Amino acid sequence: MQAAHGTVHKYGDNVDTDVIIPARYLNSSDPKELATHCMEDIDKEFVSNVKEGDLIVATKNFGCGSSREHAPIAIKASGVSCVIAETFARIFYRNAINIGLPIIECKEASLGIDDGDRVSVDFDTGVITNETKGETYQGQAFPEFMQKIIDSEGLVNYINDKGGA
Repeated sequence: MQAAHGTVHKYGDNVDTDVIIPARYLNSSDPKELATHCMEDIDKEFVSNVKEGDLIVATKNFGCGSSREHAPIAIKASGVSCVIAETFARIFYRNAINIGLPIIECKEASLGIDDGDRVSVDFDTGVITNETKGETYQGQAFPEFMQKIIDSEGLVNYINDKGGA
């Protein structure tokens, strides 16, 4: 499985799906279009600052609110390679894995990593390295079946790759 490596965009508690992708843009299901509005109600500069491979780090209850799958799709399409948080809303967690967006729960990383830090994540071991501060944190490694779903870019592709089995 691949690793994530990039610059962190940091947020706090209870980042809900309405600020990840505002409801006024839900008339589109095109990932590229959704990405152009990702995080704009909480961070107007996110879209212009995010680079391919960057990470989002937040504290508690990331992805709360509605169960829309558009939120993790917008994040993934914006170029974000991983989201790290102390906790995730359960439906967001499930939707993220289903569309192939790696997410890791790790309280120490969510508290120790700051906006702008350079971070890498080894998905096989769950080790999160804050290259800016020279610190490491132990996140939860993905079980093999989840790694396969993420490697396939989502659950539908994973099922199709297995021939429907």
